[in-house]
Amino acid sequence: MPSTPSTAQDKAPHLLVWLAVALFLSYLAVAMSMPTTSVYVATSLHMGNALAGLAVGVAFVSTIVTRGVAGRFADHKGGKRCMLFGLVFYTLSGALSAMLAWMPTVWAAFAMLMVARLTLGLRESLTVVGLLAWGIGLMGHQRSGRVLSVVGMGMYGSLAAGSPVGSALYNQGGYALVALACIATPLMGFAMAAPVEAVPPHGGDRQPLSRIINKISDLGLVVFFQGIGFAAIGAFMPLMFVHRHWAHAAMGLTFFGLAFVLVRILCSHLPDKLGGARVAFVSMGVETCGQLLLWQAPSPNVALAGAFLTGCGCSMIFPAMGVEVVRRVPPQMRGTAMGGFAAFQDLAYGATGPLTGLLAEWAGDSAVFMVGGIAGIGGLLLSARLAWHERAAVAAD
Repeated sequence: MPSTPSTAQDKAPHLLVWLAVALFLSYLAVAMSMPTTSVYVATSLHMGNALAGLAVGVAFVSTIVTRGVAGRFADHKGGKRCMLFGLVFYTLSGALSAMLAWMPTVWAAFAMLMVARLTLGLRESLTVVGLLAWGIGLMGHQRSGRVLSVVGMGMYGSLAAGSPVGSALYNQGGYALVALACIATPLMGFAMAAPVEAVPPHGGDRQPLSRIINKISDLGLVVFFQGIGFAAIGAFMPLMFVHRHWAHAAMGLTFFGLAFVLVRILCSHLPDKLGGARVAFVSMGVETCGQLLLWQAPSPNVALAGAFLTGCGCSMIFPAMGVEVVRRVPPQMRGTAMGGFAAFQDLAYGATGPLTGLLAEWAGDSAVFMVGGIAGIGGLLLSARLAWHERAAVAAD
């Protein structure tokens, strides 16, 4: 017996949570590899901070290049198929990483690692954009803020859990054991997502990606500034702890992720209710404080407090701006728009690792968080401008 519209609508929130759990399991492949990749390059391959940052950041470069492709795939073929393709590439990336131990030289191992990280970037484009398009199709565009929040909880909750798990696996069996775990978890996510009903793509005229980017570039710049702070923590907070001989090097991402998920749980309704710009303005202020605290941290406890504040600030910026993206584009272009929008954040992730790695070689690990603080101030000013325009538009109506 076919489901009535009301029945389908009642099922949608439960299906969204189920898919977010599938994403949580799959994203462990990212979470477990992020802190261990920089440590592996710096300590096992005996390469410097710049190459360690490059190894982390190159995955985001691949993601940037393929976000538009993933968006068009989701718009034409549907979000479900897009996500499932991405989960296949997750597993492939883990398989390539598992081959590092058989490479004849450290440079061959580094080259293979770069291929694996590039593959990881492609899978993230397909998986996340596919799930966003699928989730908005299930829930309806009027609840897009909730979709973005729940998907983010799956991703960053995975970061909170996966960072210490990845470090523990690395300590027990090296990078090869981490790679094997990165093969298994996406297969579990695939098994969960595959039976869930698909949402057919919308029909209608398709606009070029360049026109969509023009419509959302101001929103994308806010998430670009936000992403620098997270990327700095992911790439260099573990190394900062190692170089200063502080314990619990992987706990930075855990504190970040816990704060991120907590704020998402408490505040996921705010972008739909209050508008994205005001939420982003407050969030950018909190993130900036966290980055400046990390920059000047004299002890591991203060550094972890900075990571926690950064997670609180980062949490709502992507859904806050994403709500505005959905409002600006037609339904048949939402996958493409979300792909282009997410690319701004990926650009921050991809550039921060190698560029701040060069800075860290010269000025020390903590200097990267000074850059994160400066970026936070830039995002704060831009979101204040958006909030002012939003308020003016409401007053005019």
